[in-house]
Amino acid sequence: MFRTAFQFIRYDRAKSIGIIVGIVISTFLIGQQLATLQFLTRIMVGLMDNTNPKAGEIWVIDNSAENVDVLAQIDNRLVREIKSIDGVAQTYPIVIAKAKMMLKNGKSSAVTLVGSEAPLFMGGPNPTKIAHGNLSDLANSGMVSVEYFDAKNLDPSLQVGTKVEVNGHSAIIKLGTQNTQAFATHYMYTNIDNARFLGNFPLNKVSIITVKLKDGADIRQVTDRINRTFSGIRAWDIEELKRSTVRNILITTNMGITFGTLVIFAVITGFFIIGLTMYSSVLDRINDYGTLKAIGARNKYVRKLILTQAVIFALTGFLLAMMLLMGMKQGMANAGLILDFNPPLLGILLFITLLISVGGSLFAIGKINKLEPASVFR
Repeated sequence: MFRTAFQFIRYDRAKSIGIIVGIVISTFLIGQQLATLQFLTRIMVGLMDNTNPKAGEIWVIDNSAENVDVLAQIDNRLVREIKSIDGVAQTYPIVIAKAKMMLKNGKSSAVTLVGSEAPLFMGGPNPTKIAHGNLSDLANSGMVSVEYFDAKNLDPSLQVGTKVEVNGHSAIIKLGTQNTQAFATHYMYTNIDNARFLGNFPLNKVSIITVKLKDGADIRQVTDRINRTFSGIRAWDIEELKRSTVRNILITTNMGITFGTLVIFAVITGFFIIGLTMYSSVLDRINDYGTLKAIGARNKYVRKLILTQAVIFALTGFLLAMMLLMGMKQGMANAGLILDFNPPLLGILLFITLLISVGGSLFAIGKINKLEPASVFR
């Protein structure tokens, strides 16, 4: 079956190349959109992913917030009070303050100061994402971090040792991070006192309280205890807060609809282009298919023959599209757009590619099913 299918493909090379090109274009566009969306959803929860891994399993924030990037201030006294809850081992305050940084090129940029207590710096950055400097340097007054890819886009002179102006106050970049990008802002990590001073943040307020559980404590039970005990705040399982943040941003920005629409149109376009091309190819070989049926081949065999061709087209197009996507991945990485074609995403792409190719072959199968064997001898 495979050999016969390959002979049919090789016979009409022009249309076969056209089908493969259509699959490559559709798969490439779909892969690009899905990988970009996956990257954006990662940086939407960058505030949580960039923290110290030991920061805690529960995050406490204002009860009106469903998006960790849009937070109200909460009372600093809650840091000690929540620690008294059964099952809580430790609590850590984090201050998130909006600020404006003046650049040497005369421009300004909105930044988000992320401050947490030294020397642990539970609010981040994650030690694995430190590219230059030492985390302990942020404990000093006026010291902040800068993200490599943010500096590359804003002002390449923003390096370790550079003096900057934040909200009219002098600060020094003492730490360089890499892959701590934020969604619609730029993170600058520092200690909690610097964040309050540079960000004009009240001394008696915090933005987030992370909660470290005692060994054996149930996260859901502790979350419920905190929510029943205190008003005006809400305790979240950190994974649940990530999902809520992504969902909130996708809905409020219509980003989900935009990416979803592009993917759907790519699927529909590929489906009809491939389907019509395969239909045209079958028409050109209609006598050959009719002869197969005339010498005893059943519709089932001919359908399998066409489906086998569709699978060959799909696999070939998928492999070529992946080569292009990997090339794009390398190019985008230099600009800070880190695309990750992980196994689940590759599985989805392969499924969509097979769906487009096999689905498009239904046009040709419909024509063959109606073909009368005797018609080829008229």
